[in-house]
Amino acid sequence: MRYHSTNNPDLKVDLKEAILRSLPADNGLYMPDQLPVLGADFWSRWRSMSFQEIGFAVAQAFFGEDVPDDALREIVNGTISFDAPVVTLGPGDHILELFHGPTLAFKDFGARFMARLMAWLTRDDARMLTVLVATSGDTGGAVASAFHNVPGTRVVILYPKGKVSGLQEKQLTALGGNITALEVDGTFDDCQALVKSAFLDRELAENLNLTSANSINLARLVPQSFYYIHSSRQLPEGVKPVFVVPSGNFGNLTAGLLAMQLGLEVDQFVAATNRNDVVPEFLRSGIYSPRPSVATISNAMDVGAPSNFVRMQALFGGSWEQMKSRISGMWFDDDRTRAAIREVKSLYDYEIDPHGAIGWLAARAWRAEHPCSATITLETAHPAKFPDVMEAELGPHAVEVPERLAILAHREKVAIPMGTDKAAFREWLVKM
Repeated sequence: MRYHSTNNPDLKVDLKEAILRSLPADNGLYMPDQLPVLGADFWSRWRSMSFQEIGFAVAQAFFGEDVPDDALREIVNGTISFDAPVVTLGPGDHILELFHGPTLAFKDFGARFMARLMAWLTRDDARMLTVLVATSGDTGGAVASAFHNVPGTRVVILYPKGKVSGLQEKQLTALGGNITALEVDGTFDDCQALVKSAFLDRELAENLNLTSANSINLARLVPQSFYYIHSSRQLPEGVKPVFVVPSGNFGNLTAGLLAMQLGLEVDQFVAATNRNDVVPEFLRSGIYSPRPSVATISNAMDVGAPSNFVRMQALFGGSWEQMKSRISGMWFDDDRTRAAIREVKSLYDYEIDPHGAIGWLAARAWRAEHPCSATITLETAHPAKFPDVMEAELGPHAVEVPERLAILAHREKVAIPMGTDKAAFREWLVKM
């Protein structure tokens, strides 16, 4: 299959270039030339398939022309070694738990798949692969875990100083080995801009063999579509879900749109954000106005210029009318998010993290207007990753911390301070 830039359909590359170089030279994002559709044979038996079988069918639809079945099956099975269960809180009120992977966040699906696919694509390349990633919270931890001590790779993670939780920060800074963390004195958008600047410097990108692990990389998005199909089959037959997606860079929602393109029947998508409401505002007004992000307690969603917006536009042919007919947008502030954490605990004895709480608020608002709907809210991270917020709302030790997270608490943070100057970042990369 060939892949083209969202800025120029005539700029076409193969799979290896799209995945390993990540970003086209014209600063667009790569999209498949032909968006695949799963056939009637798949949809006649999808409800009885395993999570891994669903993942293989989706991965084969996107990458099967370039990756042999045996290699692709090994990649998928290595990615999906944990479940993504749907938990029902009340009538029509469902939660998709995406935090059962090694770093307790939905990013584990994309990061693990991407690491394995990149390893296959570079199996005959003796050069060191340098993975660059900007994170507002969970992406960095998932990428660090997926690539930690993988031969032939080094990972550079850029994160905004003081804007991730303490345990999230330890997931980025305490592994050592081939993982280097840069603590950027700025916002996530600044981190993302630095990463993009490196890829747009084609000489630098080639010399350092750079690749991105952000959701600008298509290999991050495709595996996230697996769990949309997997969760839908956990609802009664004939029920079309409304997916409520806590959103920051909008990679997760874009993955849901890819699942719908594959043939999954979806009633509606709801983009749920915090005060960084660029996309909900666009859905209301038709005007896209990216702006500097503001800090909130749902930090992974603190994005003011979401990269995947251009992919969303491409999937709807640039039509605002079509996009707003399939995606609704809502936003909620920190006070309402805190209240939702308390309310979900009180009503259902369920701990929900600050990002899932925003999703749950949006799901409740949707069902109030559409009482027959079945909402699936994506719970994107384990609440234990946000101890300050959870303890403030539910009290000390209200959330049990899984051992794989608890062991990081006392490890030493190792991070290199970095400003937002692109020339200085380039110089650091060259000397790395």
